[in-house]
Amino acid sequence: MLRLLYLKDFAIVDEMALEPGPGMTVLSGETGAGKSLLVDALLLLSGTRSDASWVRAGCERAELAAEFDVPGDCAVADKLRELELDDGEGCRLRRVLRADGSSRAYVNDRPASIGTLRELAAHLIEIHGQHEHQALLERSAQLALLDAYGGHDLSLATVAQAARRMQAIDKELANFAPGSGLAPERADWLRFQLQELERDALGPEAYAALEDEHKRLSHAGDLLSGCERVLERLDGDDESAVTSALSHAEGELRQLAELDPRLAPCLDSLAQANVLADDAAHQLRRYRDQIDLDPPRLSELDGALARILALARKHRVIPGELLACRDSLRGELDQVLGAEQRQRELAEERERAAAQWREAAAALGAKRRTAARRLGTAVGALMAELGMAGGRFEAALEADRADSYGVGGAESCEFMVSANPGQPARPLRKVASGGELSRIALAIEVAALGKDKVPTMVFDEVDSGIGGAVAEVVGRKLRALGETCQVLCVTHLPQVAAQGHAQVAVRKRVNGARGTEVELQPLADRTREEELARMLGGIEITSKTLAHAGDMLRRAQGR
Repeated sequence: MLRLLYLKDFAIVDEMALEPGPGMTVLSGETGAGKSLLVDALLLLSGTRSDASWVRAGCERAELAAEFDVPGDCAVADKLRELELDDGEGCRLRRVLRADGSSRAYVNDRPASIGTLRELAAHLIEIHGQHEHQALLERSAQLALLDAYGGHDLSLATVAQAARRMQAIDKELANFAPGSGLAPERADWLRFQLQELERDALGPEAYAALEDEHKRLSHAGDLLSGCERVLERLDGDDESAVTSALSHAEGELRQLAELDPRLAPCLDSLAQANVLADDAAHQLRRYRDQIDLDPPRLSELDGALARILALARKHRVIPGELLACRDSLRGELDQVLGAEQRQRELAEERERAAAQWREAAAALGAKRRTAARRLGTAVGALMAELGMAGGRFEAALEADRADSYGVGGAESCEFMVSANPGQPARPLRKVASGGELSRIALAIEVAALGKDKVPTMVFDEVDSGIGGAVAEVVGRKLRALGETCQVLCVTHLPQVAAQGHAQVAVRKRVNGARGTEVELQPLADRTREEELARMLGGIEITSKTLAHAGDMLRRAQGR
C-alpha cells in the first residue's frame, strides 16, 4: 500500500506530500489545479520516460518519492531480496529529474536502473486512465487477471511444472548435439584412438625400461669389446695385469711383514684389494657372457619406440604419459556410450513430460474458457451500469503454437471491448476514449474484485463524459474496490467524490515570490461538504447547495 507520495520542484509544485490511507482516497479540485500531477509523478516513479519540462522553472532538479508498505511474503519483497535492495522497511522509490533532461533512480536509497524501478512498480501500483503503459493493457497481465479471476493457481502450477521439466530435459539433450563431445559419432573416433594406445601405450616405468633395453642393444658391440679390453688389463695373461701385479705385491709384502709386524695393516689392505680385483674380474666376465647381439630384437625396439614417440606427438603428451592418456580416453568412451543410453532415456522422458503438459494445458484451457465467459458476462453488465449500455466485453483466448510448451499454458489472452452497440469489438489497448478506458478498467477490476494482486490502483479522470446516476454508480464501484485494495481517484464529479473513504482537495495559489504553487488540503466533514458543494456547481454556494452536498455525503458514507 502507498503510504507517502512526495513531490519537490515538480512542474508547478513547490513541495507537496500526500499520505493516502487505506480504502478509496479522492483527489478533487478546480480544472488545472494540479490533480493529475500526482498521477504523473506516480507514472514517472513507475519508470516512464522523463524530460526537462517536469522540472519547476528556475530549479536545477525535481525530486519524486513514494513509500510503500510491503509484506515480507509478497513478490516485491522477494525481488528486493534478490536484488539485495531490501532493508526491512518496505519499498521506497525515488527519482531525481534534472533540468538538463537526465534523471537518476533509487530504490531504498540505493542507486537503481529505470528498469528495476519499472519492474518493482508493476507489482506495487496500477494506473488506469489515458496511459498506454498501464499493466491492464498488457496481454500477459490480462491472462494473469483471467487466471486469478478463475482461481487457476493449481492448474497453472501443474502446467508450469511440466514445462520446466521439458526445459530441463531440452537443456540436457543439447549436450548431445553434434560437436558437443557426447554425440554418438564420437564413439567411433574414440575406439580408433584406443586401438593404437592399447597396443603401444606405456607408463613411465615401463617406458624407461624400454629405453634402457634399446640403449643396451644399440651399443652391444661397444659393450662387448670394452669388457674384453678391461678384462685383459684386469686379469689377462700378461704379468702387468692388475690381479697378477697385486698377487706379486702381496707376496713380497708378506715377507717384509715377517721382518716388521707394523706392515700387517698394509698387508691386509693389499689382500683385500686383490680379492676385490678378482671379484670385479669375475663379475665383468659374467656380464660379458650375457651380452647378446640381437639385431631382430633391436629392430623390434626401434619400431616400438618410433610408434610411441609418434603417439606422444599426436596426443601432445610425453611418452611416459600415454598410459594415462589411454585411461582418459577409455573413460570418455564409457561416458559417450552411457550418453547414448541417457539420450534415449531423456527422449522418452521428454515425451512423457510433453504428454503431461498437453493434458494439464488442455485442462487449464477448458477452465480459462469457462472463466472467460463468466468474466465477459460480469464486465458487460458492469459496463452497462457505468454508462456504456449495449457495450460488450470479451476475454478472447488464442491458441499458441502447438510446440510452444510454455509455463503459462497453451493460450494467450486479449481483452476485447465494444463500448457502443453495433461497433465491432477491438483490443482494449486500442480503445480511443480515455474516459471509456478508465470505466472499462474499473468494470474489469470490480468484476475481478480481490483477485488482482496489485495493492494500489489509481483511476485518473474516471468520470470523463458521464454524470448523474452513472457517476454515482462509478463512485460506488470504486468504493467497493477500495474495500479490497487501496484506491486513488482523480475526479471532477461530486457523485464520485462523495463515495471516497477520504478526500483531499488540490488547490492552486499564487505566491508572489515563487509564483504559482500547489497545495493539498485533507478534508474533514464540513470542509468536505463545502468541496462537494463547489463541485455541484454554481457561482454562489447557497445553503441549499450545501444541504444537498451534506445529504449526498451522508448517503454515500452510509450515515
